[in-house]
Amino acid sequence: MITETTTINGPRGPMPTYIARLDDRPRPAVIVLEGIYGFDAELRRITDLVASAGYVGCAIDYLRGEDIAKGFHTATMEDDLATTRDWLNERSYVAHGKIAAWGFGVGGAVAFIAAMLPGMSASIAFYGQSITKGLPDGGDAPIKEADKIRTPLLLVYGGADTEIGHGEIERIRTRLNAAGKTADVQIYPTVGHSFFRQDLGTIASREIADAWDRVTSFLRRSFA
Repeated sequence: MITETTTINGPRGPMPTYIARLDDRPRPAVIVLEGIYGFDAELRRITDLVASAGYVGCAIDYLRGEDIAKGFHTATMEDDLATTRDWLNERSYVAHGKIAAWGFGVGGAVAFIAAMLPGMSASIAFYGQSITKGLPDGGDAPIKEADKIRTPLLLVYGGADTEIGHGEIERIRTRLNAAGKTADVQIYPTVGHSFFRQDLGTIASREIADAWDRVTSFLRRSFA
């Protein structure tokens, strides 16, 4: 596997970026989006996992080393995503025009925003916070802009998540259905928030395996 650390120059300055890929053949790319845990080793593990499935994994530190309260900027979020999309499309090892986003926690809300951008193929949100409640810096809840969604969505939740209730998930499902958007909503009844993180000592092995199968199947369909 080829890995590298670089930077992408977004509207608020450079974003630390981690790239993983199997080789230099052009492949679809997946932008991996951090949550409250930040740009950590676990995010790099997931980026490597994306690469192991035959894609280019691209994790960006859109928070730029700050915590959520200081680093989240709704006003430039779409620009950060669009800059990353354009940067990837300029790489010889990326299949032009085949780019998805995969976010975790608050990063799931960012992936939801990515689904509204032109030139994106798919978006995945794992336990996406702030989709209905508003963004960390006070920006409007992304669900209000559901009519702008352009890509298929895969939304994955834990049924025992104390931070995202069933009522919130159903509001998202209902709003997306009303807007005529394609969304696969998967709920695992017995697991909680951040169940996919390896470093939390989770025992949700079956749910993790099933969720990963859903991700790879979703990406294959979306990039076809």
